[in-house]
Amino acid sequence: MREAKRGQQRSLAELVQRNYSFLYHYALKLTMDKERAQDLTQETLLKAIERIGSFQAQSKFSTWLIAIASRLVIDRSRRIERERRWMQEEQQALRKLRYESMQRMGDWPEALQALGQLEERIRMPVLLKYYYGYSQEEIADMLEVPTGTVKSRLHTGLKQLRKELADDE
Repeated sequence: MREAKRGQQRSLAELVQRNYSFLYHYALKLTMDKERAQDLTQETLLKAIERIGSFQAQSKFSTWLIAIASRLVIDRSRRIERERRWMQEEQQALRKLRYESMQRMGDWPEALQALGQLEERIRMPVLLKYYYGYSQEEIADMLEVPTGTVKSRLHTGLKQLRKELADDE
């Protein structure tokens, strides 16, 4: 352990090799899915290798690995739950916007419906360009992407919107 903490690759490789099977079986029981267990095992070992210097040796190395894996699973679950809630909120906001615009205008709800079908990374430049009037260069700066990427996303977005709106007619 001391050698691994000092950066000796051979010692670190031996620690990883000794604990891989144990960690994988824990991950498999935790996730009940072979692929996710393999991913979790790899991610856990990567984190352990990155943070080997912080290992206090107050418990066994395998216990430390289990703690890392458990935190990764908990963090992933929380992230998935946040994303699920965010998606629900986004869908509710879109429904509300559709309802409000239906009361004010005629064809706008169909455009909003089509806009809602676009991926967010495509929808964002379309809104910024055609609704808010920003230039492609300004959008590229805002989104921190090349201008060519903005042009491509605008082209893709308009193509998808035209197809979606043509299908509705």
